[in-house]
Amino acid sequence: HLGLGANQEKNWNQPITPGPNETGFDSSFIMAATGDRVPCVYMANGKVVNLDPADPIEVSYEHPFPGLPTGIADRASLVLDWSFGHNMAIVNGIGRIGFMRGGAKALWKDENMCDDFSGAALRFIRESKDKPFFLYYAMHDIHVPRVPNARFAGKNPMGRRGDSILQADWQVGEVLRTLDELKLADNTLVIFTSDNGPVVDDGYQDQAVAKLGDHKPAGPFRGGKYTIFEGGTRMPCAARWPARIKPGQTTDALVSQVDFPRTFAALAGKPAPAGAFPDSQDVSAALTGESPTGRDHIVEHSGRLALREGNWKLIPGKKAGKKAPGEDDSSGNAPNIQLYDLAKDPGEKTNVAEQNPEIVTRLGKHLEQIRDRN
Repeated sequence: HLGLGANQEKNWNQPITPGPNETGFDSSFIMAATGDRVPCVYMANGKVVNLDPADPIEVSYEHPFPGLPTGIADRASLVLDWSFGHNMAIVNGIGRIGFMRGGAKALWKDENMCDDFSGAALRFIRESKDKPFFLYYAMHDIHVPRVPNARFAGKNPMGRRGDSILQADWQVGEVLRTLDELKLADNTLVIFTSDNGPVVDDGYQDQAVAKLGDHKPAGPFRGGKYTIFEGGTRMPCAARWPARIKPGQTTDALVSQVDFPRTFAALAGKPAPAGAFPDSQDVSAALTGESPTGRDHIVEHSGRLALREGNWKLIPGKKAGKKAPGEDDSSGNAPNIQLYDLAKDPGEKTNVAEQNPEIVTRLGKHLEQIRDRN
């Protein structure tokens, strides 16, 4: 969701810029959008992979292409049915968001994604082993549509979602194994994290809800993806660096993914350029376990902003808005101001705004200052 290309309508048959290669990466192998959106193709360094010039790609997010099946008209043909949305073009037997035609040789196979992406990542590590390198490996697996490879299909009691988690776990293992094999582990920092809280039904009938059982994907936290509560904004973050991080440690330090650029620069001994990363802080001491503290506040975002300072969490009031598809009932879109003491109430069940007006005022002013600065 960082953007690809300068215009909304793109010619997928030509190199597309700007992209990762224009924003600091030396090379890139990515999907064009998300797994549930067209065009369902990989892109390497700005070009669609395996595109046949005689079979150009056309994309529309508004109108279907005459004569091609759709997830509504041809629903009976789907190998994975939709629960909401995801009913436009059919690619690989799965309904998607948006319509496309052409590019037959370039289309990915969902069940092979784990091998395609891990293969590219491991090749990069091997090719870069003799020099410093940075790899950003964004796995698709837990995102819909969940289509696990045959090696993982049916291996987890939670169905496709559980199988996809196993598949993601395997890929993490492959990266760590390769670093060990190449004797790079001691000198390599690996961070595993995510982009938003969990969502079980996100548009496909993959039995994720039916087979969830008593598992709570967000643990003790309220909400999930699409919400401003901790279940939507608090991310897992695990780090491995044998030379600097002792195994088995945990920390309560407050860290934002926004802090990674300045932290990586500090760890690499390369001060950040003047004016770069204005919201980023060096939290390397917290990341390595050398300090129990990180940043003193963090801005949380899920379509709106909230502020956490220490254990206090302020959610400004908002008029109830239209729910996003699959949105948790506890979205946080309440008209009244909400204040939670996360030390006593990590599940954000008790709004203590009325009892703490001075804290509400202080945090509210701080959040407005941050808004004005940016």
